[in-house]
Amino acid sequence: MLRDIEKNLLKWKNQQDHMPLLLRGARQVGKTFVVEKFGTEHFEELVVINFELQPEMIRCFDNLDPTEIINAIFLATNRKITPKKTLLFLDEIQDCPNAIRSLRYFKEKLPQLHVIGAGSLLEFVLNDANFRMPVGRVQSLYLKPLSFKEFLVGSKNEQLRWFIEKINIDIKIPTAVHEKLLKLLREYMILGGMPSVLKKYFSTKNIGECQEIQTVLLNTYRQDFGKYAKQTDHRYLQRLYEKIPGLVGENFKYSKVDPDMRSRDIKDALYMLQNAGITYPVYCTSASGVPLTSFVNEKKFKVLFLDIGLMTRAGKLNTEILLNEDILLADRGMLAEQFVGQELLAYESPFDESSLYFWSREKRGSMAEVDFVTTVDAKIIPIEVKSGTTGQLKSLHLFMNEKKSACGIRLSQHAMSCINDLISLPLYLSSEITRIIKQHI
Repeated sequence: MLRDIEKNLLKWKNQQDHMPLLLRGARQVGKTFVVEKFGTEHFEELVVINFELQPEMIRCFDNLDPTEIINAIFLATNRKITPKKTLLFLDEIQDCPNAIRSLRYFKEKLPQLHVIGAGSLLEFVLNDANFRMPVGRVQSLYLKPLSFKEFLVGSKNEQLRWFIEKINIDIKIPTAVHEKLLKLLREYMILGGMPSVLKKYFSTKNIGECQEIQTVLLNTYRQDFGKYAKQTDHRYLQRLYEKIPGLVGENFKYSKVDPDMRSRDIKDALYMLQNAGITYPVYCTSASGVPLTSFVNEKKFKVLFLDIGLMTRAGKLNTEILLNEDILLADRGMLAEQFVGQELLAYESPFDESSLYFWSREKRGSMAEVDFVTTVDAKIIPIEVKSGTTGQLKSLHLFMNEKKSACGIRLSQHAMSCINDLISLPLYLSSEITRIIKQHI
């Protein structure tokens, strides 16, 4: 299974001044598979230390000196580690904080050696107030579920990915191609981008078997609560975890999770789910300038789920209906908003921690909201996920007029068009928003 992030790993390998790498992301998004595949294909030797499966290897990092560490690994495993020839992969590195600390010294004292650390619950260690991250000596790379374009490649529709990546506003999309892409998009909304689910689908085309795997994954995340939460926190995590898939696209209110629970307890649970990579926040910004994060109201936000397929499964949505009805009407439009948010996250730089924003204005008699706001070459661009006609895009037009936007984006199932700086794109072109905007402006 090809992943786009492999190109970033190869670029990292070939850099003369590369740093040790931390591959970050939620559990089961494919971190171990990607690194082991990369190590096997591009290095003479791959040495894997999994601290969860091999807790005895933690003692190899009692001394933070890289030479001592390599010698200890050699004595314990009889595996020789040679700079430039060996990839040292430290999996489940959160179980050995000293291994994370040692990355600084690998950069300073043994910079020729390629070292990658990864861990599903790594964020809990890195965000611990008592842990000091080796700043400036370690590079992070973020892995997410497979995007729609990666899904196209895996389902042997590479030609459609190539088509998507070359499309521009002046090209008319043939009706047959448009319908084919919408059909595949509906499938993706049911399946999502979790590697184990798609591996099963690509080999069997059996959605029922894929849903069984999705159920296992959802239960696995629930079972992980004990690894990062006290027993007293479990009921808040459980309740929030059950509710999140049905709250996507809404302004998050703690009372909607459970009116009988304290907001502070739900807030703490939400922070844990974000650290685990199960949810992503979408913060409200006034969009009064760039960077957008400087104008954020952190008390006002929405949430996205890790993966659209898991969201669909958790909500027990009828797959037959999803395969045949208007995607934007499905589950009150939440699926379309989840898809767009997930695609925007997927195509941000994998070397940066992702951020998503929306815009909202609350004035008496004049409520307005735009689903997403992004920046392209320092220009602020509004993005609306709508099924209606142009005349119904009041909030989008209000934003464009108020902020003097270079253009606005509407995403729907309709064909591509551009009228008065309003660019309408089919949902399956969400990944191409930045490129198309640059062509337009």
